[in-house]
Amino acid sequence: MRERYPCVYIMASGRHGTIYIGVTSDLMARIHQHREGLTGGFTKRYGVKRLVFYEMHGSMDSAITREKQLKAWKRDWKIALIEKENPFWEDRAVGLGFSPLP
Repeated sequence: MRERYPCVYIMASGRHGTIYIGVTSDLMARIHQHREGLTGGFTKRYGVKRLVFYEMHGSMDSAITREKQLKAWKRDWKIALIEKENPFWEDRAVGLGFSPLP
């Protein structure tokens, strides 16, 4: 069984597209759920399937605190955070073993 770590992540529909911020203890499973449309709701409706940012945390409490902080940020701040690490909004899931999106 693979290890699981608390993580805050940002998914996007594309470069400067719709953004979704979430928290999970199993990033690989969560990416799969988003890509396959298993989460339903907002991310499925807007085609939010591209992992553009993630950060690992030592505890779920700290990950949830960070998620709430990021959700309260202005959109421009979120874009700046993404582009600091990922200027071209590449799908970071590919580096984690997922196939590129069509």
